[in-house]
Amino acid sequence: MRVSEMLKEIRGPWLKRVSHTLMRGEEGREALEQTLNRYYDLLLQAVATGDPGWLKPLLIEWASLRTEDELQEVDLSLSPVMAAMIGETFNVAREVLEPEAALELYEALLPVYTYSYTEIARHEILLRVSYVSSQLDKVKDELQRLDRSKSDFISVAAHELKTPLTLIEGYAAMLREQIRKEEETSPIVLMLRGVNNGTTRLGEIINDMIDVSLIDNNLLTLSFQPTWVNRLIEHLVEETTTLATDRGQSIDVIPFDGWEKQTFADTERIFQALRNVMTNAIKYTPDGGKITVSGRTLPGFLEVTISDSGIGIDPEDQSMIFRKFGRLGAVATHSSGKTKFKGGGPGLGLPITKGILEAHGGTIWVESDGYDEQALPGATFHVLLPLRNEPPDAKAAKLFRSAEENLDS
Repeated sequence: MRVSEMLKEIRGPWLKRVSHTLMRGEEGREALEQTLNRYYDLLLQAVATGDPGWLKPLLIEWASLRTEDELQEVDLSLSPVMAAMIGETFNVAREVLEPEAALELYEALLPVYTYSYTEIARHEILLRVSYVSSQLDKVKDELQRLDRSKSDFISVAAHELKTPLTLIEGYAAMLREQIRKEEETSPIVLMLRGVNNGTTRLGEIINDMIDVSLIDNNLLTLSFQPTWVNRLIEHLVEETTTLATDRGQSIDVIPFDGWEKQTFADTERIFQALRNVMTNAIKYTPDGGKITVSGRTLPGFLEVTISDSGIGIDPEDQSMIFRKFGRLGAVATHSSGKTKFKGGGPGLGLPITKGILEAHGGTIWVESDGYDEQALPGATFHVLLPLRNEPPDAKAAKLFRSAEENLDS
């Protein structure tokens, strides 16, 4: 008996068995039987021609009918259906046909069913990959939208706060001028000092917010001028020594080859970046700790390292600290303080530092063995700054060259 004839012989029992296996109730069974008949017609064609590709359009159609809810599931929904159809084919063949005929049918159908199972699984996987990719794109778009909203809020809030802060500072200064020298110890003077300290800190936060907004919108302008890293480090230590001394900390500077080289950079911005790293080191180093500033010269770059003997940073958190508001620890335990041990802040200093250095063509990263308040593994921040013989701006470079020529003559 030919394989096509065997398939025709078992068609009726197969259709009944498979339809009952796949759908227990009567509702929808007629539509299912129509679909199964289409599949069986193509199965006959595939066996007759020896080409299982006849089944491909229908298999793709079945895979494409999966709903979004089904695509969310990890399991492949049609593979079990195909497995049931294959299993019932062999069961019916064993019951209806002679053993030799059933075995012959198995051998003829095995490559066709293998193709069907593989093809439908492949298309289901492709559909799921496409679905997951589209969901990831949606999440990415939403995150970008939220980030833009956050940047817009920062920009608006910073500028809106700037005006009333200026008024407060102005009126406080006017009140201060009205007080005679003999009243320096009066409670009002102490109150005004408190107001001044508060407005100064608020002004620093607002300026940080403005800087973040400029960096986010690629509006940070740099004024390149001759810069010497050794002088910046000396100035940095002078400015932060008092803060460190108040905490019983020491700051050691280890000179390195090339730190006296002239480069071109925005001196104020680079100093701001280094100061942010230094105050961060002071903040996360316990009282009595040690901070070391050193570095090295690399081809085309100067690397400044600021190491501390502090509590360290877990590896999984080392990239987060360079993101806006990416502070460590629970928000509920936040405590404000610029250099107080583990004192909180808005989480803008290191992101600003990263933005400043990247605008210069440099970068920053941190190394730490982990977070441990007992073992104190510490952390080392690496600041990489390009060495430039002239400003990147052609007009500024020409201006500096002319000035040098005039000095030489």
